[in-house]
Amino acid sequence: MTIFFQVVLPVVLVFFIGYIVQVWKRMDIKAISTVAIYVMTPCLVFRTFYTAELDLQYLYMVIFSVVLLFSIIIINIFYSKMRGYSQSTESGLILSTAFMNSGNYGAPIILFAYGEVGFAYSVSFLVLQAIIMNFFGVYYAARGKADIRVAIRSVLEMPATYAVLIAIILKGTELELPNNLFQTIDIIADATIPTVMIILGMQLANIKWTKFEWGHISYGVIVRLIVSPLIAYGITLMFPFDPLLAKVLIVSAAMPSAATIVMYAVQFDSQPRLVSAITLVTTVLSIFTITILLAILG
Repeated sequence: MTIFFQVVLPVVLVFFIGYIVQVWKRMDIKAISTVAIYVMTPCLVFRTFYTAELDLQYLYMVIFSVVLLFSIIIINIFYSKMRGYSQSTESGLILSTAFMNSGNYGAPIILFAYGEVGFAYSVSFLVLQAIIMNFFGVYYAARGKADIRVAIRSVLEMPATYAVLIAIILKGTELELPNNLFQTIDIIADATIPTVMIILGMQLANIKWTKFEWGHISYGVIVRLIVSPLIAYGITLMFPFDPLLAKVLIVSAAMPSAATIVMYAVQFDSQPRLVSAITLVTTVLSIFTITILLAILG
């Protein structure tokens, strides 16, 4: 219970505040999300990569992300073929199980659980997941309706991609930002996590409780909250991960379905009700599963 009260509850309360505000005021989330995506997140990402010591652990993180993604995609394809599901349902299941909420949810949990060092790893993983989600998420959401150029364009339009590149170039050339400019970035970066947490709460308030397909939802919950961290644990045994990074990656892999993916499902009409339902249910249940996982990992 100590882990719940010290790590999970503070995060959930921020989500709840966003949820209540949205139920009460019915605000336009798009305007707030635009500021978070195009201003705040790039500043947080830049600060993380600019101040981090990049080593082989980051390469292992990339390999981890790719292996985890394709493992879950293969599981979904096999399961869908076995059950005789349509391509649309298969895409909906992939969208809601292969992409986790490592940003709005994962990063603050890691910060409370493992401190600033763990948080730096979490932000790096967040960037990787954002790139993967913007490419493969768009691909599976738009499969049969748009070509692969749409997915590539989505990645290139993501500001965090350029924040990483600029930070790496500055580190590689040993150029330093003027202190006053870095302080500006630092201030904005500090505001990012609480803002995206509130946005997630607001997004959850917009998901409608409709007639749920509990068979699909149960499968999605099991894959996202149980199978994914088990696969993640297996991958961490295959490479010489730093023990803290291994914990960060396992916990991140156990996060609920990404709220961002709901927007893709709606935009391309790729089982939006199913994706929304799995996102909502996994987010609620993760309060308990994340608490248990953190207790197991220590």
